[in-house]
Amino acid sequence: MTDQKEITVIPPTEKHDKHIRVEQKQLKVAAYCRVSTRFEQQENSYEAQVKYFTEKIVANPKWSFAGIYADQGKPATSTKQRDSFNDMIADCYDGKIDMILTKSISRFARNTVDFLRIIRELKERQIRIVFEKENIDTMDSTGELLITILSSQAQEESRNLSENTRWGIARKFEQGVVQVNHMKFMGYTKDANGNLIIVPEEAEIVQKIFDLYLQGLGTYRIAKELERQGIRTTTGNVKWNSGTINKMLKCEKYIGDAMLQKTYTVDFLSKKRIVNDGIVKRYYIKNNHEPIITREQYYQVQEELKRRNNKMMKGTRYSSKYPLSGLITCGECGSRYVRNIWYSKKGENTAVWRCKERLKSGISNCLKSSTLKEEIVYNILLDIFSSLLTAEIQIFSSMELQARASITKAFDKKEITRESIENTRLSDIIKSIASLDKKQIEVKFHTGLVMKKDL
Repeated sequence: MTDQKEITVIPPTEKHDKHIRVEQKQLKVAAYCRVSTRFEQQENSYEAQVKYFTEKIVANPKWSFAGIYADQGKPATSTKQRDSFNDMIADCYDGKIDMILTKSISRFARNTVDFLRIIRELKERQIRIVFEKENIDTMDSTGELLITILSSQAQEESRNLSENTRWGIARKFEQGVVQVNHMKFMGYTKDANGNLIIVPEEAEIVQKIFDLYLQGLGTYRIAKELERQGIRTTTGNVKWNSGTINKMLKCEKYIGDAMLQKTYTVDFLSKKRIVNDGIVKRYYIKNNHEPIITREQYYQVQEELKRRNNKMMKGTRYSSKYPLSGLITCGECGSRYVRNIWYSKKGENTAVWRCKERLKSGISNCLKSSTLKEEIVYNILLDIFSSLLTAEIQIFSSMELQARASITKAFDKKEITRESIENTRLSDIIKSIASLDKKQIEVKFHTGLVMKKDL
């Protein structure tokens, strides 16, 4: 016969007690409050929630106040943007919270997957959530079934709300109602009736940006020029982003029109928006408000944007730093020429243009490519323009841009100078300048005219 069994009870350690809570222990209680908008009605609801839960937790002697976590103006369909919610869950994992109080399931989350995942993870750590409106405690045996049903219902309500909102916005689009965040829209604000009206001092900046682009400057150089002049962005920032300049140049609202539904929401849970490439309807409203830019100038800019983009697609980087940038090509290998400076011992610097491929690969390539002194190229162009002026040959196409004004005026005055050539965006007149066998330069105009000159 065996000896009588002996049973020894080993009490839990303090470390283990953080995960398996003793009922008599004073609970660290926090509350979570949320409203989805900042309208006055919900502002009051938000403040009422915070006040109610603070008083309730402090009044219970068995509870210690672990804080109020609150998100204002944040949707419940995703936890990613709810900073306070995420801080609360992190504090739960760190053992700072034993119980969470919240008004209802819809205040806590409307995404069933996220909702159940969080509840189960907290339940494993013996952390309960109490939903007052539904009278549900997640530590009860029937809690998860009810939570699953009610959470799915909340998610479906969110879906319906999203679809109804989208339907309402589409009806406004059909009626030509334009919605613009004018707080971040350079050039315009809204009047008492919600109509777009021009802000004169900002409109001058918009006009300057379009003018600079048609003068040959790229978006990066325009940004730097605005910074140099001390011009601030619509949000008051001293730094300009070239991407912002690019969006402004493409914005049809500056000619008084408005394209509606440029983007759309893919999924009501993630709230992810993508560019509308024809998946859903778009609405174009013409003459909706007073324009800042003329239609002629706007369409000229769109053509120039395409031209520079095509240049990039062909592997040639657009440059506006010098009048000859991107124009001179090697007659042997087809590579473009780049500008270099030759430094002499006498301290005299000479600007030259050389084949990029030859510079990169060495003298073994492009043996026939010549180094062109910038001064010589300008003199040849001066000679060509002067001869064309004398012969009264037209070198301007019907798509002539405003940036050609300098040399156009020079032609009108019957007077071509080096300065007028340098102040003109030559790429709008000249298609290419090719170096041929170290003996000639071939100049091709956009009109189809071809001129050759000996070096």
